[in-house]
Amino acid sequence: EGNEPEDSMKITYRELLHKVCQFANVLRSQGVKKGDRVSIYLPMILELVVAMLACARIGALHSVVFAGFSADSLCDRILDCGCSLLIT
Repeated sequence: EGNEPEDSMKITYRELLHKVCQFANVLRSQGVKKGDRVSIYLPMILELVVAMLACARIGALHSVVFAGFSADSLCDRILDCGCSLLIT
């Protein structure tokens, strides 16, 4: 469920697993491997959950940054955690 009550979506575990595996393959193709750090800068949407689970699936550490933060705040968080990829 998103920020608005009418913004909702239903998905099965099978569909979620399929999306997570697909995105894990995308991360691997971008060179992300176990132990790498990834920042995620997304609103409350399904893709946020998929990105988090895909990172966990390949063993990458993820840091979720609130989508309302400014560019400077995002930059500080990226530099602090030393992330190798930003998902937006």
